[in-house]
Amino acid sequence: MTNDESKRRSLIKPGERLDDLQLGGLYLIQDPEKFCFGVDAVFLSDFVRVRPGETVLDMGTGNGIIPVLLAGKTQGKKFTGLEIQTETADMARRSVAYNHLEDRIQIVTGDIKEAAEIFRPAFFDVITVNPPYMISRHGLRNPDDAKAVARHEVLCSLDDILRESMRLLQDKGRFYMVHRPFRLAEIMIKMNHYKIEPKRLKFIHPYIDREPVLVLIEGVRSGKSRVTVEPPIIIYH
Repeated sequence: MTNDESKRRSLIKPGERLDDLQLGGLYLIQDPEKFCFGVDAVFLSDFVRVRPGETVLDMGTGNGIIPVLLAGKTQGKKFTGLEIQTETADMARRSVAYNHLEDRIQIVTGDIKEAAEIFRPAFFDVITVNPPYMISRHGLRNPDDAKAVARHEVLCSLDDILRESMRLLQDKGRFYMVHRPFRLAEIMIKMNHYKIEPKRLKFIHPYIDREPVLVLIEGVRSGKSRVTVEPPIIIYH
């Protein structure tokens, strides 16, 4: 084993696993006892458009899956992940180091509600978010804190995400989010309120004859009013 291989292996803590992302030799460190990424993160990374040289902020980055995937798929200049949970942010940093992406990805520990203060005076070309889907009264609250934070609006709300995105996006900067269709009306109204104009929608169905379970959304800061609904994704044949 080389010194580099030994150093990379030391980044993985007991109880954690190393997942092959099947993308240019990239890997992600995950803890099965905490919230692991799902297909929604993969779909979002495919939906996002990042041009060469652009800067990207991923809000609530978790274990860093979105920045790592986007670094592998695009020629963006700099990717920043913001994560409030200290242990999860540390895991994301170790994944960045494992992939030798320190020059392109930065993980910051902080609160989405304070994002504009944390990054001021910086602005971003692109903001991505795979937020908690459920408000407090929707479904059961998972007793595991890390999973509750990932699934329910425990530490931030949709308003917090959109408000801080409005403050941090360049004029005509792009906002990308994956969410549940049952909240789409609320999402569209609030995006408009925060001057992030919805531009593209793509629905994800489990089967061709089932209603969608996810929706991918692109918005533009101070964009003109026009929405395109793209052909849906059908997960299973």
